[in-house]
Amino acid sequence: MKVMLIKDVYKLGRAGDVKRVADGYGRNYLLPQGLAVLATPGALKQVERIRSQAEIRRTEQNQELKGLADQIEGVVLTFAAKAGETGKLYGSITTQSVAEALQEKIRFEIKRHQIDMQPIRNLGEFTANVRLTMDLTPEIKIIVHREGEAIESPAKAVAEQTQVAEAPVEETTVEEAPPSESEETAPEAAPEVEEN
Repeated sequence: MKVMLIKDVYKLGRAGDVKRVADGYGRNYLLPQGLAVLATPGALKQVERIRSQAEIRRTEQNQELKGLADQIEGVVLTFAAKAGETGKLYGSITTQSVAEALQEKIRFEIKRHQIDMQPIRNLGEFTANVRLTMDLTPEIKIIVHREGEAIESPAKAVAEQTQVAEAPVEETTVEEAPPSESEETAPEAAPEVEEN
């Protein structure tokens, strides 16, 4: 089925584009929602008018939502989740839970279909895009950590682990040599003190 888009449709095209889509998608979603019309010769004559009107609408929306996009850009959301030893979650972090957490943080209504990500099923750091308009898609960071553990970014955790791993090795080698010499003299002195 050939349709002409009246409004911008994410991952399909911009207003005024003529696209070939599956019959069911066009008949059951695009046409009833008012997002497209059948690409008839009469409709194709209006392409330029539709494109110019859509361009004006798009610019207005981008100006209105620019402040919100700046506010969302770089937001870090953290989720505590139950996970197995391998780091696989017992459930998943879905677009709905991300939308709710983001909405709480920025105090603006974000719907789950605006979050562009796959469900998260492992511990770690992930990124997701928030689709405000076709042109404004700020990126957020999602950190999923094990329930009951401290929240750390992987970069900090790796740096701390290397420092902790290096420090004990140096301390043990330095401390082991002197105590072994004093241990030989200490047992002799200790029994004398106990006998008195």
